[in-house]
Amino acid sequence: MIDLRPVGYVIGLLVAMLGLTMLLPLLVDLAEGREHWPVFLESSVITMLCGGLIALACANGVREGLTIQQTFLLTTGVWLTLPLFGAIPFVFGATEARFVDAFFEAMSGLTTTGSTVFSGLEDLPKGLLLWRGILQWLGGIGIIVVAMVFLPELRVGGMQIFRSEGFDTFGKILPRATEISSRISVIYIGLTLACAIAYISTGMNAFDATVHAMTTIATGGFSNYDASFASFTGMTEYAAVAFMLLAALPFVRFVQLTAGSAQPLFHDSQIRAFFGTAVVLVLTIVFWKMFQAGEVGEEMFRKALFNTVSLLTGTGYASADYMIWGALPIAVLFFTGLIGGCAGSTACSIKIFRYQLLFASIRAQLYKIRSPNGVFTPRYDGRPVSEDVLGSVMSFFMFFVVTLGVLAVGLGLTGLDFTTSVSGAAAALANIGPGLGDQIGPAGNFAGLNDTAKWMLSAAMLIGRLELLAVYAILTVQFWRS
Repeated sequence: MIDLRPVGYVIGLLVAMLGLTMLLPLLVDLAEGREHWPVFLESSVITMLCGGLIALACANGVREGLTIQQTFLLTTGVWLTLPLFGAIPFVFGATEARFVDAFFEAMSGLTTTGSTVFSGLEDLPKGLLLWRGILQWLGGIGIIVVAMVFLPELRVGGMQIFRSEGFDTFGKILPRATEISSRISVIYIGLTLACAIAYISTGMNAFDATVHAMTTIATGGFSNYDASFASFTGMTEYAAVAFMLLAALPFVRFVQLTAGSAQPLFHDSQIRAFFGTAVVLVLTIVFWKMFQAGEVGEEMFRKALFNTVSLLTGTGYASADYMIWGALPIAVLFFTGLIGGCAGSTACSIKIFRYQLLFASIRAQLYKIRSPNGVFTPRYDGRPVSEDVLGSVMSFFMFFVVTLGVLAVGLGLTGLDFTTSVSGAAAALANIGPGLGDQIGPAGNFAGLNDTAKWMLSAAMLIGRLELLAVYAILTVQFWRS
């Protein structure tokens, strides 16, 4: 039988830490003088008390390492538990949200999806707006650690190709997480501060710059305004593009860069493929708008650049209603969201490296068909790729497509139209943010969906953020018998 105490202990500590971060929006509300601060005081006390009690109850089971089953449970349990407590300020606060809406918003925040059920954001207390930003910021740094520590060890979705040779045992998985997270945290905080300074220098006020810097570096996309990034123009959009791209790069390369080694950053094939993809997609939209829509000028280029990069990185900001751009741009932007950034970044979706491995496998098969007696091995970044990695990647693609189809059908059965069902399923599973159509498109939100659809989308956000297989594994009978 699996010992759940080590899992519960870590989750309890993280819940208590989440409660501690609620004191930051409390201070903001105190300074603002809107008497909303008791909401965060109550939420903080409840969260820290529950987290502390869970940790204390499980403390007698703590040991140095975790088994593979415990690691799977910890990875999923954290992303399931934290939104439960992260939703409390939305229930008690000015939004007075029903629990389904509060949980949806918290899950969207911590998974850095960016879909929202709230409107009238400009009128909300600053503490709640900051809390939304904090949820995404914590989710962003959390997923980097998961992607660099847990998923490679769990051999999920081909992530084992990034496994560090210096940390090969599960017995050291928690010390490894501590070591890597400490290095990453410095880079993450530095990028957030740099982004905030850039926003302030382009005209944002300090509060908006802080919140949007958090959600930009987390590639989350929560904004303080219903109009999202359409509230800002000019150089602010260019600054956002730059930091969205930086946040979508492998953070381990930034660690190496700060250590004095710039070569890995500039020679990483994943990074080159990511930027090449971004250039092709942006130019496709630009040329379409030039030659089909007859639009020219800097503003057209800026809107095309911003919204394409936002969807490619999974950030989900919108500075224009691209639903009116035409059929081809809508189709291109839909599939753009299913590409994603680099592994080991805050970006979401399928991710560039899996497409590289998929194409490498297809190329090898084509060569083998042409020359049956030849030996053709798929290669990634100059290295041969094992069958284990290729099988894991192919399984990921299969599960992604099947899950997307089942989810879209399920949403359709709740009464949603075809466009909303398919794009909503893709937006949640790939953690993109906005969908397509008038209801959940860039000019709308998810508030009008029925409760069943919101629960389904919340589950999809969790499954997609943890690379599908990490969640599905714990649903098998064999997992609990092993």
